[in-house]
Amino acid sequence: MARRPPPWDPGRERHPLRVIVCDDEPIIREGVAQILRDTGFDVVATAAGASELVRKARAHRPDVVITDLRMPPDNGREGLEAAKTIRRELSGTGVLVLSHFIETQYALDLVGDHAEGVGYLLKHHVGDLTTLTDAVRQVACGGSALDPDVVQKLVSRQRDDDPLSRLTPKERRVLALMAEGRSNHGIAEELVVSVAAVERHITHIFSKLDLHQTPDQHRRVLAVLRYLRT
Repeated sequence: MARRPPPWDPGRERHPLRVIVCDDEPIIREGVAQILRDTGFDVVATAAGASELVRKARAHRPDVVITDLRMPPDNGREGLEAAKTIRRELSGTGVLVLSHFIETQYALDLVGDHAEGVGYLLKHHVGDLTTLTDAVRQVACGGSALDPDVVQKLVSRQRDDDPLSRLTPKERRVLALMAEGRSNHGIAEELVVSVAAVERHITHIFSKLDLHQTPDQHRRVLAVLRYLRT
């Protein structure tokens, strides 16, 4: 799989990110599309169903697709399977899920063996437009953008033999905020500490999780993946 660039740097973005929005509810689909257009994104297509989403993603190869997980006709795994197909076939396309519900197994299936370019937000939290637009940018650049409630639900599955047990409570909190897609500056603001302190915590996290820097791996994403799948 092609290596993605590091998480979103607002100074690096030169062209509007190209997005496809898919939802079977027209109000949500068109509402999200219009919000993105108004904030500078290029919405290249919209789709009302899973098969249409895959077809249009293959045709347009956008930076990000935004989709629900449950889709007609059965309201089952159609949206999830479409998202997984796009992740498998289009390595340069990030996937951002907007859902009414926390589907724990669906979220883990979507993440698979790599967390690059995946987001999962709850629809009732997207009233904060900055949350939505920042999440689109994060997944477009290979980061993760997970709703705090989704993170809490996923990590509640952790076992007693959790390999993350070496982390301090503060380091776990930093890692949880990393999973939400926060930058070092955003984590520092949330924890009311300096950016340098956050950087030290992250260095300790990498060391304790035995994540060493390599040319083709993004340690930040690997740490989040380890956190979610434990």
